[in-house]
Amino acid sequence: MLRRLSLPEINDGGGVDNAKMKGLFKSKPKTPVDLVRQTRELLLFLDLGGPDTKESKRDEKMTELSKLIRDMKQVLYGDSESEPVAEACAQLTNEFFRENTLRLLITYLPKLNLETRKDATQIIANLQRQQVQSKLIACDYLEKNIDLMDILITGYDNSDLALHYGAMLRDCIRHQTVAKYVLESEHMKKFFDYIQLPNFDIASDAAATFKELLTRHKSTVAQFLSDNYEWFFEEYNSKLLESTNYITRRQAIKLLGDMLLDRSNSAVMSRYISSRDNLRILMNLLRESSKSIQLEAFHVFKLFAANQNKPSDIVGILLANRSKLLRLFADFKTEKEDEAFEADKAQVVKEIAAL
Repeated sequence: MLRRLSLPEINDGGGVDNAKMKGLFKSKPKTPVDLVRQTRELLLFLDLGGPDTKESKRDEKMTELSKLIRDMKQVLYGDSESEPVAEACAQLTNEFFRENTLRLLITYLPKLNLETRKDATQIIANLQRQQVQSKLIACDYLEKNIDLMDILITGYDNSDLALHYGAMLRDCIRHQTVAKYVLESEHMKKFFDYIQLPNFDIASDAAATFKELLTRHKSTVAQFLSDNYEWFFEEYNSKLLESTNYITRRQAIKLLGDMLLDRSNSAVMSRYISSRDNLRILMNLLRESSKSIQLEAFHVFKLFAANQNKPSDIVGILLANRSKLLRLFADFKTEKEDEAFEADKAQVVKEIAAL
């Protein structure tokens, strides 16, 4: 007689056993290196994919790429639940610059959607600061691929890309060798036009980049201004200080003061305050109705007045306008009490009165 075998009860209600089975087939989380490699592969696929590539396939790959870029950003910045892990950041950075992922991401940026562009911009910004074995490997990569700066700078010509490329550019010029390349390139002249673009956001972004280029790396800036004095200040005076746009004039006179009052630029300052044309422009700015422009102009004008070796034509202009200048300074006040300003003003008045 055959004994009946008792079989274990089959649980087909999607309970614990099913959950275990699903767990077995769950994909492992991608490592930082995987994220970069897969991003690179997708960028290459989307960049090189011919007209035969189906639209649905491209959309699917584009969605996948956006997720990978978002995941890379999370590795570098962390999220609300966790801080970034130094080792993971180092692995991602190393892989990113091992091959041409940066170049691919910059050149493919126009084809990404807005949110993914923002994520990519933040990734590139973060990578400029990441150290691998105490070394900024982004700097080494950019020195070998310096032509990428040409793409970023000319991005100001494209209203859809300008703010993304502009932000990337400012982070790249944190490296002195990269800033030096931009300063010495033909692109530098374009900033005088970019700063005056009708789109306020883009013009402001270009002005921020321009300021960064002319203030961050002191020795490089001093050399640039010395070597390019003639054309640079001719453009600066005519296009910025004498611009019809109030914001352009205000930003330009503030930046001029920052440059000339920096000790690194003392030789350039001495040259600037020996020019009668420069003095004429400054005296016109002193007469502006805007108090902020007047105040910034005063900080540059005081250098002309305090110069103990004034050229004769400078002395002549100051003498011819002495009574007007003394009347102007008699009513010239800051909104808040400022002892340093009052001391500077008293010194300027004394110098002019004694001519």
